[in-house]
Amino acid sequence: MSQGAMSVPQEVDQASEMPPWRHRIGFIAAVFGMFMAILDVQIVASSMNEIQAGVSASSEEISWVQTSYLIAEIVMIPLSGMLTRILSTRVAFVLSCIGFTLASLGCALATSIEQLIVLRALQGFMGGAMIPITQAISFSIFPRRAMGAVQAAIGMVLTVAPSVGPTVGGYITEFSSWHWLFLANVIPGAIVSWVAWRFLDIDKGDHGAAHRLDIWGLMLMAIFLGCLQYVLEEGPGDDWFEDDVILSLSLVSAVAAAGFFFSTLRHREPIVRLHVFADRNFSLGAFQGFVVGIGLYGLVYLMPLFFGYVRGFSSLQIGEIMAVTGIAMFFTAPVAGRLSTSVDLRIMLFFGFVLVGIAIIMNACLTAEAGFEQFFWPQVLRGVGLIFCIIPVSRIALGTLPKAEVGNASGLVSAVRNLGGAVGLALVDTIRDFREDYHWSHLIASVSQGREPVIERLDGYERMLTGHSANPMQASVDLINDVVAREAQVLAFNDIFLWLGCLYLACAPLVFLLRRAGN
Repeated sequence: MSQGAMSVPQEVDQASEMPPWRHRIGFIAAVFGMFMAILDVQIVASSMNEIQAGVSASSEEISWVQTSYLIAEIVMIPLSGMLTRILSTRVAFVLSCIGFTLASLGCALATSIEQLIVLRALQGFMGGAMIPITQAISFSIFPRRAMGAVQAAIGMVLTVAPSVGPTVGGYITEFSSWHWLFLANVIPGAIVSWVAWRFLDIDKGDHGAAHRLDIWGLMLMAIFLGCLQYVLEEGPGDDWFEDDVILSLSLVSAVAAAGFFFSTLRHREPIVRLHVFADRNFSLGAFQGFVVGIGLYGLVYLMPLFFGYVRGFSSLQIGEIMAVTGIAMFFTAPVAGRLSTSVDLRIMLFFGFVLVGIAIIMNACLTAEAGFEQFFWPQVLRGVGLIFCIIPVSRIALGTLPKAEVGNASGLVSAVRNLGGAVGLALVDTIRDFREDYHWSHLIASVSQGREPVIERLDGYERMLTGHSANPMQASVDLINDVVAREAQVLAFNDIFLWLGCLYLACAPLVFLLRRAGN
C-alpha cells in the first residue's frame, strides 16, 4: 500500500462485501458528526442580532462570528487526508469531534466578542475534518452497489444542513437563547465521539509519516487559504482592492499559493496530493462541486438578506420559509440515491443543474411584497435539483480513484466546494451593491416632483404625517427615497437570481465532458 493510503480491512476491501455492522454504526456516527459541523456554519445566520446584543459587539465585529468559522474550516478540510494517514481514521475523527464539542461549549460560555471569535475559529478548525473524513469512510468501506444509498445519506446532509441551519437557529433563539445554538452540540458531540471510537476502527495510522511531512507546505497552505477566505468574506464590504488590508492580504495569498503549489509538487510526502487533478473525472467533478457550492451557500445567504432587508421578517419567519428546501431535499434523497445505482450519473447531474438553474430563475421577478408563496415552488425545485447534483458529483469525482487516494481527494473536493461557497457569498454581496446603486440611479432620475404620480404620493404622505412630524414635507420626501431604495434593492436581488440561474444552466452541458462512471 502506498504512503498516505487509508488502509482498509480485508473483509471490507472486496467489491461485493458489505462492511460489518460495527463499521456501519461507526459510519452513522460519522454522518451525525458531519451534520453538526455543516449545520453550525449557518445556524447563527438568522440570530446575529441576538448574539451581537449578548456579547456587546459592534456591527463590524459580529460578522467575524461567521467569518472566523469559515476561515478555520477551509484551512482544516484539506488537512484531513494527512491526519487520517498519520493518526488513523478513528483517532482523527474522534479528536476532531471532541475538539468541536469542547469549542461549542466554550462558544456558549463566551462573555465577549473576542472570546467568541477565537472559539468559533477553533470550532470551525476542529469540526472541519469531520466532513471529508466521513466522505472518505463511505468510499473506503462500502461496495459500489451500496453507494447509491450511502451517497444519498451524505448528499442529504451536505445540502439539508446548510439549508435548515437558519431555520433551526431561528427556532432555538426564539424559544430559548443564542447560547443554545452552541450548547445543543455538547451531548450529541459526546455521543458521536464515543460511538466513533468504539466502532470506527477501520485502519491503522502511519505515525512515521509525521516525520516526512512538508511543514513549509503546511504553513503556506494555511496562509494561502486563510487569507483567501478573509478576502472573499470581507472584500465586498471593504470595496475590495480600494482597502489596503484587502489588497495586502490578496498579495500575501497569491505569494503563499505559489509557494504552496511549488512545495507540494516537489515534496515526497506533501500535505495534499494534487496529482489527483490529472484525473479528468476528478478535476471536472471538483469544478462542478465548486459551482454547487456557489449556489448552495450563496442562496442560503441571499434569501435571508431579501427577507430581512426588503420584507423585515423575523429570524423565525425567515427560518420557516427556508425550511421548504430542506424538506424537499429530505424526501428526494432516497429517490436520487436509488436512481444513482441504475441511471448514468452524468444524466442525473445534468438534470440537477438544469432544475436548480430553472428554480433560481423563477425568483428573478420578485416584488417588494414577495413572500412564502413566491418562494415555495422554486425552493421545492431547487431542493430536488441540489440533491441530484450533490450525489453524482461526489461519486463522479471520487468513484474512479484508487481507494488509497480517496481520503486525500475527499478533502480536496470538500475544500473546493467550500471555496465555491466563499466565492458565492462574495459574488452575492458585490453584485448586490453594484446593481443596487445602478438601479437606484435610474429610478431616482424618474422621480421628479413635477410628475403627477409623485405629487399625489407626496401629498398623501404629507397629509398622513401632518401632526406627527415637525416637517411633514421633508418626511414625505424621505419616505419617497425609502421606497426608491427598496425597489432598487428588489431589482438587485432579481439580477442576482437571474445570473446565478444562468450560471447553473451554462454549466449543465459540461457534465458530458466527464467519462461515464460506473454506478
